[in-house]
Amino acid sequence: MSHDNLPVKDPELGHPVPNPGLEEHVERYTDVDKGAGDRAYRTILMMLGAVPVLAILFVVIYFAVPRDAYIDFGILQANAMNLGFGLTGGLAVLLIGLAVVQWARVIMGDEESVEIRHAASSSEEERAAVLEEFDAGVEQSGVRRRKLLLGAAGGGLGISLVPAVVLFADMGPHPTAAVRAETIERTIWEEGILLVNDVTWEPLRPEALEVGQLVNAQPANLNDFHGAELQVEKAKASIIVVRMDPNSIKIPQSRADWHVGGILAYSKICTHVGCPISLWERQTHHLLCPCHQSTFDLGNSGVVVFGPAARALPQLPIRVNADGYLVAQSDFTVPVGPSFFERDSSQDFQDGDQ
Repeated sequence: MSHDNLPVKDPELGHPVPNPGLEEHVERYTDVDKGAGDRAYRTILMMLGAVPVLAILFVVIYFAVPRDAYIDFGILQANAMNLGFGLTGGLAVLLIGLAVVQWARVIMGDEESVEIRHAASSSEEERAAVLEEFDAGVEQSGVRRRKLLLGAAGGGLGISLVPAVVLFADMGPHPTAAVRAETIERTIWEEGILLVNDVTWEPLRPEALEVGQLVNAQPANLNDFHGAELQVEKAKASIIVVRMDPNSIKIPQSRADWHVGGILAYSKICTHVGCPISLWERQTHHLLCPCHQSTFDLGNSGVVVFGPAARALPQLPIRVNADGYLVAQSDFTVPVGPSFFERDSSQDFQDGDQ
């Protein structure tokens, strides 16, 4: 064997370091003990045999389990169908992986071998031979004599991707004005919905709030939703409720009846990129977003006083109901959350608006 391409440091082999050789081969336990080998073999068969059963259960779950069924785990909920898919599909993949690994460890051959590494680059003769074989293959394919074959094949393969591209539509509806009005431009707040503490879930009463206090709150009807739908509605409907001295804040005439004795409710979702906000500066009445430091003046209709946010924090009109609890007068009058280029910003509140 030639070693012309290797750096000559070993006078015998021409390798950079002396050849350490192979260590003495040690037989595996499953090779020495036939019973152990048979047990490992049966274990692998059982793991692989369980995979078809799990695959069938996966299909049964798809057709038998309702899509709106949920399983409670204390304070957490899981969609029953998705949980079943995860358990059956995940366990099947896990068993295949374990079986293959165990197969390689205890069943496949366990003999070591050594192969001298050749030079990284091919020789001129080898490259010429490969090009010659490639030209022969092209000639044999007939595309030089029947030139439409390649175009037809390319067109067929290309058009076959169209169904896959169409499936991207399943990622969500096209954001038309009607779709936006029913999704990202609305929340579940409406006339008479109670404001409840998002930790204790207790309805809020005006006398329970101190001047300078901030409370994270949710609409009471959020409990009507489950799973992913609950998270979507919570992401839009979350609010903060603050109480300030009415004499220290600016209440525009257009929002004179939106508060209760200096108690105001604002969206908790930053209008920059949608981070939740609750960093409250009691003395300045400023609310700071922790993500990019957008700052809103809750004492002046939630207008932006610092940072990259481009519009005021939406305010929720509130009142007190006959039982003495804080409730919403309506939904937000403008979309909550981060801005998007399709929305109408003409109704956004600006400093000085009445």
